[in-house]
Amino acid sequence: MFIQQIRNATIIVHYAGKKFLIDPLLADKGLYPPFLAGIREDIRNPIIDLPMSVDDIIKDIDAVILTHLHLDHYDDIAKEMLPKGIKVFVQNEQDAIQVKNDGFEQVETLAEDTIFEGIQLIKTQGEHGRGEELLERMGQVCGVVFKHANEKTLYIAGDTVWYDGVQKEIDSHNPEIIVLNAGDNVWNDMGSLIMGKEDVYEVHKAAPNANIIAVHMEAVNHWTLSRKELKRFGEEKRFSSRLFIPEDGESYTF
Repeated sequence: MFIQQIRNATIIVHYAGKKFLIDPLLADKGLYPPFLAGIREDIRNPIIDLPMSVDDIIKDIDAVILTHLHLDHYDDIAKEMLPKGIKVFVQNEQDAIQVKNDGFEQVETLAEDTIFEGIQLIKTQGEHGRGEELLERMGQVCGVVFKHANEKTLYIAGDTVWYDGVQKEIDSHNPEIIVLNAGDNVWNDMGSLIMGKEDVYEVHKAAPNANIIAVHMEAVNHWTLSRKELKRFGEEKRFSSRLFIPEDGESYTF
């Protein structure tokens, strides 16, 4: 298994001989307006450049997984640059209709037992914030678990905070590698949209033997948790040996 952080929630996963692109945000720095979230609203998104060219990112991709369709996970450049015949997995039929309308020809809704080229892809639950009003605004999201006889189990949690649903997914699948969106991004005064440092620590306590990769950091204007702060927190809580916080472009092999 090879996992490369690209930018924000965008990662590349090589798994059982196949190459997956997760949640592509492929625009140049500053192409989109800031999110109206009460922080850094004078800075356009993405707030940093890609670490490599779009052509290099999408080269030889076998499938794309979209955990949901917010702009910072599926943007206009991804719609334009990805081959329209590529396999695209989405969370539900509503998202499938939209992605098909964008011109993609092979769109499939993830299920509890989706099989792609011998790889089991399992849709997982998530909550994109806390509180009924915020969850309604943010809409449905998902994560995905990868399983194959020749690979470690991988859990990509997606845009979710820590709650009992994440605990259930960990209990059900016992993942050895966990990717968390961990920038503690916020929406106005309504609170966190994704995991902060305490959420990451809860995941570690639930899966103490798993390696955790923290992504979705310092890339769009409404982040509040830096890589440096999360690293320091991991050291304070004594789980830094299990916590990986990649710079954009950095990769790991497990």
